[in-house]
Amino acid sequence: MSIAEEARTPTPGLLKVLDGTVDLHCHSGPSPFPRRFDHVEASYDGARINMRAILCKSHHHNTVMDLLAMRTPLADAPTPMYGGVALNSEVGGVNPSAVAVAITMGGRCVWGPTVSAAQHRRAHSHDDGFPSATGDLHEKEVSIFDETGDISADTHLVTRLVAEAGILLTGGHLDGESMKAFFRTARDNGVRRMLLHHPDFIVNASETDIEEMLTYGAFVEHELSMYHPKVPAPAWPIERLVDWIEKIGPERTVINSDLGQQGNPLPVDAYLLIVQQLLDHGVPEADIRQMICRNTAYLLGLEETN
Repeated sequence: MSIAEEARTPTPGLLKVLDGTVDLHCHSGPSPFPRRFDHVEASYDGARINMRAILCKSHHHNTVMDLLAMRTPLADAPTPMYGGVALNSEVGGVNPSAVAVAITMGGRCVWGPTVSAAQHRRAHSHDDGFPSATGDLHEKEVSIFDETGDISADTHLVTRLVAEAGILLTGGHLDGESMKAFFRTARDNGVRRMLLHHPDFIVNASETDIEEMLTYGAFVEHELSMYHPKVPAPAWPIERLVDWIEKIGPERTVINSDLGQQGNPLPVDAYLLIVQQLLDHGVPEADIRQMICRNTAYLLGLEETN
């Protein structure tokens, strides 16, 4: 694969804005879903814009194990790579043991249930373009609640482990009500770094939901993949992202790629295209760097403040 095969020619000004970007949502492989590149190739892709770090996400397994297995080729790779674990049925759902293993191995993120969340399963109950795994993974629905409807003991323990480690917790693809309960519990148990993924895609959180989650300390993420014309869906206009930035404010907004899937653009090519569009639509350079460099570095634990 030629890393630069889709690259546009960036201006010096654009490269200055992108310098030090931290991508918290990279879908490099291995994965049971088709991936365009692996974690080592992702590191080299990031170097084209001097990325500071990349967090690689899998819906199905602890990605820290991948990075440790690839430590020899990654030793000379230019962009530091980080991993974590998603609380889906493949790792036992909301499983404190799986979280403890990921943290012990150096994990920087625990993702709430994604492909196992009831909200995700409802949203993708039909063939709507979400990538298919090879074969049946026998996924089961995962909830953060116990049989009485209260936050489960395992959920409490997971959030305490995340708090003790000082790492990132995301709401995954939980619905708005569940995610509010998840973040409220996390806040009460000492979690400082929280992230709400794509509130207008799958999650479909209301403005009231988002406002409440902001009070718990959550940041709101938007994905380059959803605004790139070469990604089949949802292919939203850039004005929608500009509106979100104005609504939430750059201080609590993060922009990540959510790319790496086979057939989609490389993450860096998406940064080059979409960030230039934001500049063209009047979003100040300082605000863009707040969203792609400072906020993301804080959430990954590279900085103590954003």
